Amino acid sequence: MEEKVAAIIAALRKRYPDALCALHYGKDYELMISVRLSAQCTDARVNQVTPALFARFPTLEAFAEADVAEVETYVRSCGFFHHKAQDIVAACRMLRDEYGGRVPDTMEQLLRLPGVGRKTAKLLLGDLYGKPAVVCDTHCIRIANRLGLACGKEPEKVERQLRAILPPEESSDFCHRIVLFGREVCTARSPHCDRCELRPYCREFSGNEEFEIGR
Repeated sequence: MEEKVAAIIAALRKRYPDALCALHYGKDYELMISVRLSAQCTDARVNQVTPALFARFPTLEAFAEADVAEVETYVRSCGFFHHKAQDIVAACRMLRDEYGGRVPDTMEQLLRLPGVGRKTAKLLLGDLYGKPAVVCDTHCIRIANRLGLACGKEPEKVERQLRAILPPEESSDFCHRIVLFGREVCTARSPHCDRCELRPYCREFSGNEEFEIGR
């Protein structure tokens, strides 16, 4: 399994040398905001919305003092705009008032922020601070199952299984690359197996349904 995991990591790294978050941001709190907006929304839509949002509120202080109703007008197309706008303003106020104006670097502190759950916190820890983080979205869960790296659809279960086999220093970049791979090649429906470099490791392509790492 160790050799297989290393080969998969190498293939994904070759395809995507820069394991970058698909969300566009320049400041730490902007990533926090973008991730909150991405809930039940595509990254592409968020990236269309945030340039105007960040131009209107160019500092953390501006967000902390913003009128929620005005923020709503900028994020409406992301869905659930009322709750998202409330969380954005409240989280920025907490960053200003309790965390010295910086996104904190511990899970415990991050989970205190309005609108920040474990998935968001792990992404922030990985992207902002380079800490080991397995972020399991639908792409990650689907592809990990197809490759025999995990078994199950529950994010927490798949996360545990991936943490057990991924080198910690590779975990965050692996998840970013898997998302890109899932959008471009290993799609949920009609995956492009003819141009997939991970075919040798794929259970579905080979017809081998055995789960390899144990439950």
